Amino acid sequence: MEPTVRELFNRIMHYEPVDRVPVVHWGCWDEVYVEWQAQGMPAGADEYEFLGVPRAERDVGINCELFPPFDYEVLEEDEESRIVRQGDGVIARHWKDRSCIPHYIDYTLKGAEGWDEYKKRLQPDPKRIPADHDERIHKVQASGSPISVFTGAMIGFVRDWMGVENLAYLAYDNRELLGEIVMTQADLVCWALDQVLPKVKPDFGSGWEDICFRTGPLLSPDIFAEVAVPAYRKIADKLLEYGVDLYLIDCDGMIDALIPHWLDGGVNIMLPVEIGAWKADPMAMRKRFGKALRIYGGIDKLEIAKGRAAIDTEIERRLPLMREGGFVPLPDHKIVPGTKLDDYRYYLERLGEVRL
Repeated sequence: MEPTVRELFNRIMHYEPVDRVPVVHWGCWDEVYVEWQAQGMPAGADEYEFLGVPRAERDVGINCELFPPFDYEVLEEDEESRIVRQGDGVIARHWKDRSCIPHYIDYTLKGAEGWDEYKKRLQPDPKRIPADHDERIHKVQASGSPISVFTGAMIGFVRDWMGVENLAYLAYDNRELLGEIVMTQADLVCWALDQVLPKVKPDFGSGWEDICFRTGPLLSPDIFAEVAVPAYRKIADKLLEYGVDLYLIDCDGMIDALIPHWLDGGVNIMLPVEIGAWKADPMAMRKRFGKALRIYGGIDKLEIAKGRAAIDTEIERRLPLMREGGFVPLPDHKIVPGTKLDDYRYYLERLGEVRL
């Protein structure tokens, strides 16, 4: 009997022998679905069923974000966009006809100003647990996909709530407060793990950051080590209490300068390792950090969009890492507009044919 995707994932991430890699789907930009419908995908189809592959992961976590969220409010609107107050308290312009980052206009959290309002929304509350949580756990366990539990965003949420400029000033003007904000989130995550992990053992903790751009992190690595690593360590230790020894962080951009600090904090899987304009190299990362660092990603999504010859080359160049272990291939972000449906199916088929 062939191993499930979940079983393959766990064997690979623990450097156990396998003869193949799991084939999963992470998602596409909205425009891609419109293009694919013109190429044969039925409108409204479940993309995973249509493609015949499972999700990259299934989450059993509970709400570790602002609770309750701020009231969503439309402040202005025209034909192209809306200016709204988001659930995270940020005022931003959202465009109606394109997928892109909003234009951020103003923030409720500006350092000490606004923190009390946010802090009270980052406290444990039984209402954070969905009423159907046990049913969700059962469905996730039956899915065959790797199971994750959400572990928050130590710096990424702060960046969202107050913006890059305010975060930069806070890191230098009031590092004690930044540390308090980060540890408040870590405490909430640990409470949440205590609610979830007695019921189900996930394969990995799954955090999110997105705090790097094309030349490096948005925050000094030294400051990151000072304020964030203790919070990561606290969460990692809580996961280990329940026997969960894999801890993933999803961070776009050039992450190299932060990897040593994530490893110090107990994080041992990086997703998605974007190739990007800076040409990130998963194999170079393995040489630098050794087998302590696992990778979930590392397949250049832009090469998939170039057609079958490029797909073959991209898969071929990752074979040494697949054979070494600790590497589960996945496109390094959502599939981009211009990717033909047949070419993406070819990518999935070719990956499924790989034998190690």
